[in-house]
Amino acid sequence: MAFRPLGDRVLVKRVEEEQKTKGGIIIPDTVKEKPQEGLVVSVGPGARDDSGKLQPLDVKAGDRILFGKWSGTEVKLEGEDLLIMKESDILGVVE
Repeated sequence: MAFRPLGDRVLVKRVEEEQKTKGGIIIPDTVKEKPQEGLVVSVGPGARDDSGKLQPLDVKAGDRILFGKWSGTEVKLEGEDLLIMKESDILGVVE
């Protein structure tokens, strides 16, 4: 099933963090926080400005991004946990 976000929305897959600290301590699932880093799966066509002109998004599919802790709406597509968020919820692109 293909999914195409509308407007200035972005479909993101969370990137899982390491299960161990640098010192070798294993972090249990009950203590771990959800990652705030993700991979852009697909993007919408963009938002419209006041004059109705389409403004394309700054991110594209395949970009690695950072987003806020409470950003986006969690969805499950084809058994995979994903997030749908507005481009304004994205803090930056990791290069």
